[in-house]
Amino acid sequence: SLWVRGTESSLGSRLKIARNKFTLKSKLMSLGFAVLFIVCGSFIYKNTNVINSYLPKNEFRKYVASIERKYKKYANTKQLRIVSVNNIVDIFPHDRKAIIKGVWWLKNKNNVEVDTLIYNFSEKKFISELNILFSKPNVAILSDDSAGIYMVKLNQPMQTGDSLKMDFSFIYQCKGFSNEGNEHDIVDNGTFMNNSILPQLGYLSSNELNDPDDRKKEKLPIRPKSFSIYDTTKYGNNYISNDADWISFETTVSTVVDQIAISPGYLQKEWVKDNRRYFHYKMDAPILNFYSYLSAKYELKKDRWKDVNIEIYYHKGHEYNIDNMVSSVKESLEYYSVNFGPYQHKQARIIEFPKYASFAQAFPNTIPFSESIGFILDVTDQKAIDAAFYVTAHEMAHQWWAHQVIGCPVDGMTVFSETMSQYSALMVMKKHYGSEKMKKFLEYELQDYLTSRGAEKDKEQPLLYNQNQPYLHYQKGSVVMYALQDYIGEDKVNLAAKNFIDKYKFGGPPYPTSLDFYEFLKEQTPDSLYETLADLFERITIFDNRCKELKVTETTDKRYNVTMDISLHKYYADSIGNEKETKLNEWIEVGALDKDDNLIFSKKVHIKNSEQNLTFIMDKKPFKAGVDPMNKLIDKDADDNLKFVNN
Repeated sequence: SLWVRGTESSLGSRLKIARNKFTLKSKLMSLGFAVLFIVCGSFIYKNTNVINSYLPKNEFRKYVASIERKYKKYANTKQLRIVSVNNIVDIFPHDRKAIIKGVWWLKNKNNVEVDTLIYNFSEKKFISELNILFSKPNVAILSDDSAGIYMVKLNQPMQTGDSLKMDFSFIYQCKGFSNEGNEHDIVDNGTFMNNSILPQLGYLSSNELNDPDDRKKEKLPIRPKSFSIYDTTKYGNNYISNDADWISFETTVSTVVDQIAISPGYLQKEWVKDNRRYFHYKMDAPILNFYSYLSAKYELKKDRWKDVNIEIYYHKGHEYNIDNMVSSVKESLEYYSVNFGPYQHKQARIIEFPKYASFAQAFPNTIPFSESIGFILDVTDQKAIDAAFYVTAHEMAHQWWAHQVIGCPVDGMTVFSETMSQYSALMVMKKHYGSEKMKKFLEYELQDYLTSRGAEKDKEQPLLYNQNQPYLHYQKGSVVMYALQDYIGEDKVNLAAKNFIDKYKFGGPPYPTSLDFYEFLKEQTPDSLYETLADLFERITIFDNRCKELKVTETTDKRYNVTMDISLHKYYADSIGNEKETKLNEWIEVGALDKDDNLIFSKKVHIKNSEQNLTFIMDKKPFKAGVDPMNKLIDKDADDNLKFVNN
């Protein structure tokens, strides 16, 4: 009513009109809205500042930096290693709570004695009633509840080969919601948490400030994304865990009676007691110190591949892609077992979790899988990439690439985990859909890589030395590995992969690096393609290929004479994107496609000059033709590689 709407413009007149219109109904509504505003504001404040603590960004940065300054000095303190895990996890999904107990065995695998034990909790703010006991006499020398860092001094140092038992218990509970958003580890129907909430041994550098600007503001030294590949002091850990190598694993997990609780391992026993449902799992072989717990109301789809049980746990009504995922599991098991070696388990499980996150993650014989990228995804478009099939194949590949052979935390550490899982899934897809159907996926991966490298805030590295940069080990890795198998042959790449796994699988320190893997690729690469291999892995190589002119004429024998003028340029880029053109000496594919993007002609041509005029005789009239028709090379503009036939 105070807003000027008519001829009355003075404040007094408008106040008089407002008073006349402010009836009892308006007063009650205003009061109601005021009360609602206060209640909502109080509720939000209580959750973000009382139930859950909150620090402004600058204060939080200073707090994290202060922890590093206090405890970084313990980063190189020798620690025991976890060798055996037996956990009891009672999940209360409706209360967003878990009561966790564990009995772990720790061993001194160092060549020196150990007298100080450090343990941490990354999520200490959710932990209460913590109790930890060690089987050897000790004295507590540090207890920082705020930072979640604790230290004890053993009365008698642990000698090489000595072991002790660690018993612990605590309550893990997510309460309300924080300023950073809700916590989704434990939810009413769809709990998914991993062992990062459990104790971790040693100083955790992963909790330090990562952002270079934040570190500069706090006058902290630059923290590299990963350690140098030549830093042999880092070869003693795998990049999944700093406090264990391969462990024996057993767990009992309970949940409410109408849900199923799942963890890696094989189900030994299931029972109901006091209106709770219990599951006892045990693994029959050592695994990485990387495991998960899930609980939800699940439907179960069962199938089988040879002697491997396949189980898909899904939410009722989300059956859309289950058969497709089962097919991917079977085809993956077949391809990987034949080409890389035996699958180490007798079971493969995929478990749905809610779409509060959009990823899948491979644990031993267990793959939590977001509903958003598989179970409720529409894959009916025949021209689109079948993401449910692809993601399943990728995660199954991790049972070899990571869960059989794992690298150390140095540059290039993800080449033979993520990049090789990409490659493995691509080969399953190629066999399933045919090589001609791979163009769409390669186009997507190429464009994602080019876009991401343009947004790189730090420095781009060659694939061989990538610093856990996803756009390199995923997107560029896909294009590079697909090109490599095209150059030297799928069988040669697979032989190199198998030989590498055979040498390093389930091995402890020193863990291999991407350079070790690279040597196996070199063994299968002809001398004539060494420079091509180096371009793919050791350098940042960018092409700018283009089809300038295309002419097609019909011959007297009902075939087609195809003439193309192509332009080819090759560049080497440095870590900040500066490019320098280099001489050509390449074998590059030229080819033709029909209107459905099926490859109807392909030939590798030795290119030494930037401008080429090429002529070919084809049996079918092409719809379009040009250079690198399947997008196997890193090309800064792949859209101009082909020209449409206009005559």
